[in-house]
Amino acid sequence: MADFNSEFWHWYIAILTVISILACVWLIRWMTSGFQHSDEVESTGHIWDEDLTELNNPLPRWWLGLFYITLAFGGFYLLLYPGLGTFGGLLGWTSKGAYEQEIEKVEAEVGPLFAGYQQTPILDLIKDENALKIGERLYLNYCSTCHGSDARGARGFPNLRDNEWQWGGDPESIRTTLHNGRIAAMPAWEAALGGESGVNEVTQYILRLSGRATIDELADKGKAKYDVFCVACHGLEGKGNPALGAPNLTDDVWLYGGSITRISESLIKGRNGQMPVQLDRLGEAKIHLLTAYVYSLSQEK
Repeated sequence: MADFNSEFWHWYIAILTVISILACVWLIRWMTSGFQHSDEVESTGHIWDEDLTELNNPLPRWWLGLFYITLAFGGFYLLLYPGLGTFGGLLGWTSKGAYEQEIEKVEAEVGPLFAGYQQTPILDLIKDENALKIGERLYLNYCSTCHGSDARGARGFPNLRDNEWQWGGDPESIRTTLHNGRIAAMPAWEAALGGESGVNEVTQYILRLSGRATIDELADKGKAKYDVFCVACHGLEGKGNPALGAPNLTDDVWLYGGSITRISESLIKGRNGQMPVQLDRLGEAKIHLLTAYVYSLSQEK
């Protein structure tokens, strides 16, 4: 990557750009230098259908003038704005700065609205239709890419409507998830479980926990391994631990899929899902509204 940060590229782009503009000026002057504007126009010598003659007409002066104006505009623009390598332009304009100005303008307009909602408890906000509409728009902008526009999630992205929460579904837990993000840490257990046979045994026991048909002999052996390697996070009864982000294994709700293949894959490879930190992007007030909206999704009848 150091090659792309070299001063060479700055000069390469700047010089090539200037040469291109000067070359266009030279080309136009060269192409028009031999023409004399007069009432008589020379023929190119090409004649079709005996009387259709191609004339060697020069460009109209107004058209030629537009070419020069365009080139002058390009040069003037490159003096004022970025375009010549790392030269930032005399005005010091940047897209980042323009974006930040727009954000500041919007924040000044809507800030008081969000600040007002921030003082309202979550349990009251979920009864406020206008607050939930704003929360929904925040959700669609910032969350729907992963959790879906209907908030029903996808493989690896939790369903926010089913009231099954890996990290806790009360308002404060949801706020913490949005505020700080979450990083899951399901280790790979294949070696510890004794290879493929041990994975199959624990998989059968996990199926038993969720109330599904199993191969009893394998499930019994899997329980012994579960009690050694899995109980610390998922608990003796397999009901999980929201403090650790360990999911409930008894409810038949599966973040990565509940088939034998998917459960075995989780045991063999582990899982490392991540919920990004949203505080820097949204701020406290928007997180408060978004918390109310997400919490309301699991309260729907």
